[in-house]
Amino acid sequence: MEELAALGTVHARSRVITTDPLGPAQRRFANAVAIVESELEPQATLAALQRMEREFGRRRWRRWGDRVLDCDIVLWDEGIWEGHDLVIPHPEFRFREFVLGPAKSIAPHWYDPVSGLSISQLHARLTKPRPVLR
Repeated sequence: MEELAALGTVHARSRVITTDPLGPAQRRFANAVAIVESELEPQATLAALQRMEREFGRRRWRRWGDRVLDCDIVLWDEGIWEGHDLVIPHPEFRFREFVLGPAKSIAPHWYDPVSGLSISQLHARLTKPRPVLR
């Protein structure tokens, strides 16, 4: 988390939670979110995050495989952004409790510019108990 300060001002960060992996990874993951204010445009921010991942030993060789560090840009204060290899908001964040839970703790009123729902609303939809059909 301290490395994010190289990108700009870290305004908030969530606690770290441990979750089971998605896909073929063999180990549990530590997940957290941060609000970072930066002068960098999204593509430059992504490049800086990928450089940080490499410095921590990440090698991109298998999707959803074990990795030391995985940094994503989930939301951007200017709404929707699409580039060569980057889409904001992150296309899958609405379906990931390991993103929405920590995000709710530091930015519950931030909203998804695609659905118009707040982080709290998205989290509630994802974690809402569902009846068991027999």
